[in-house]
Order: sequence, then C-alpha cells, then structure tokens
Amino acid sequence: MTALPPTALAIEATGARLSSPNSLGPFSVLVVEDQAVMRAALVAELRQAGVTQVLEAENGRAALALFRSERPDMVLLDIRLPGEDGYWVARQLREAEPGEWTPIIFLSGLDNDLDVWRGIEAGGDDYLVKPVKPIVLVAKLRAMRRLLDMRRRLVTVSAELHLANQKLNEMVELDALTGLVNRRGMDRILHAEIAAAQRESKPLTLMLCDLDHFKHFNDTYGHVQGDECLKQIGRLLREVSVRPRDIAARYGGEEFALILPNTPRSGAMTFARALGQMLKFLKIRPPGTDKDLLLTLSGGITTCIPDANTSAESMLMRADAALYAAKSQGRNRFFSFEMQMDTIEQRQL
Repeated sequence: MTALPPTALAIEATGARLSSPNSLGPFSVLVVEDQAVMRAALVAELRQAGVTQVLEAENGRAALALFRSERPDMVLLDIRLPGEDGYWVARQLREAEPGEWTPIIFLSGLDNDLDVWRGIEAGGDDYLVKPVKPIVLVAKLRAMRRLLDMRRRLVTVSAELHLANQKLNEMVELDALTGLVNRRGMDRILHAEIAAAQRESKPLTLMLCDLDHFKHFNDTYGHVQGDECLKQIGRLLREVSVRPRDIAARYGGEEFALILPNTPRSGAMTFARALGQMLKFLKIRPPGTDKDLLLTLSGGITTCIPDANTSAESMLMRADAALYAAKSQGRNRFFSFEMQMDTIEQRQL
C-alpha cells in the first residue's frame, strides 16, 4: 500500500493561503477519494491551505451528485475508485457543465505517462501523484485558482461587452428624434419578417405613410414645430403597434413605415382606418394656429404571403406605389392595390 502523506506538515501562511484581494468569493474543493484515511489527510491539507469549503465523496456517483448540487470551484479526483473510475467521473463532470469550466486535478498512486494522457483526454487539467506533498498541492491549487479567477473575469467582461453591443445596436437602429426604429433597423427587420412569414406561410403587411403637405407646414411654422409634430406622430405609431412583433419606423424625413406580421389584407385596411381616425382625434397642430389646420397622413399598403420571389425591395416598391396613388386621389387616406380600395371608400361602405 502506498505510504500516506503527513497531515500536519508546516506550511508557511504566505505560501498556503488561497484567498486574495481579487477573490471572487468563497473557494470550495470537492475531494473524490475512496480511502477514508487518504481523504481525511487531503481534507486537512486543504483546510490548512485556506480552502473555505471542502466536499467529500467516496465514489463516482456520489461525486457527480455533489458536483451538480454544490458546484464546487475545483475537483481533486482519484483515478482508482470502486465502480466507475475517475476517467468516467471526469467525463460526466464535463457533460454536467456545458459552457462552464471547473478545474479537475487527478490523483493517482502511479506515475505513469499513460495515466496522465488518459486523464487529460477525459477532461482533466492536471495530475498529482500520491502521496501528495502539501507544498505541491498548494502550488497546484493556487495555479488553478488563478486560472479560474481569470476565466470568471473574462466571462464577466464578455457578458458586459455583449450587453454593451446590444445597446449599441439598439442605438444605431434608433431614430433620435421620434424614438422609432430608423431606416437601417427597418430594413433588417423587414428582411427577417419576410423570411419568417415565408416559413410560416402567414400574411405580412407593410405600410408606408407620409405626412401631407409637411414641407409647407415646416416653411410656415418652422422646423422646431415641425420636429414636435414628428415626435407626436412617432408616439401615435408606437401606441398603435401593440403586438410584440409590430414595428413602427421612421423611413426618412416625414415618411414612416409600419411592419405588421400575420396581418391579412382586410386587417391591414382596418388598421389603417383606425390610425387615420386616431390622428384626426389627436388634432395635431402647432399651438396658436388656425384650428382648421390639421396634420394628415397618406399611406400605401401592401400585403402578401411571401414566397421565394418576395424581397424587401419589391414590398417597398409596391407600398411606395400605393402611397403615390393615395396622394394622387386626394391625400388623407390609405390605399392598397391588392384590395383595389382606400380608407375613404371603406368608410362609405
């Protein structure tokens, strides 16, 4: 039988303590060793080295259960175990933490190159020969702790960068004046919704809206009042886009767009009619101006169940042509070529 290591070997505090100012919290180690005396010796050495929590298991299945429930910071794993050996345990531990990493140090009474190779292949990170010298154990623990702390800091930084990138993308795709999605964001979302509607065989509606006579409005009352009106239109479009995937966007200048997934032609015309009524009810105008001067919208609607030939460009062209038709027929209305009708005609039905 292999000689047991001493349990009370003096270790200088500066070389043994694992805690540091950069510590990310309590440090725990799972000891997997079937020999009770050997396990007790390792536990004593770990406590002397400053490990705050030591977990013990005498076989592979108990180790796996403890690992899953307690998630230790490191594992000391004997190769020779009753039942499943340490190699099996290491593979199970790695499968139990997808995307994570817990240092695993193998323990063996045999100084064999094949054992080292098998241990690394099974998911181990280092190898110690029993009896383990306390000073060597502490050095290994400190090295693994530094790697673990470094990885945790990298994970934290990566998460922060991911969040920052998300916020940056949102800012890049946001119109500063109205708070709506801008043209860049609208193009991306429209492409994505066309692909989704094609997969699901669901109707997709696109509306292009334009404020009537807005250039005259700006020339008469100034760009400050014009911007304020654009903000009010933006708030209105956000309010009517009630479903999670409905998107209101500022297409450019006084032009706006609405992307309405799973909206058939009849629903699109009903939506446009309601939008026109709400705009009329709001009576958007600069303060102190003629009560008869109200902002109105003209809009073009296109609805389809996308197929392989459907593109964002083709939908935009159809909606733009319908918008031109709405303006040609007197403005303050929405027009759809697919339905051959506008919102004025619908109100007369």
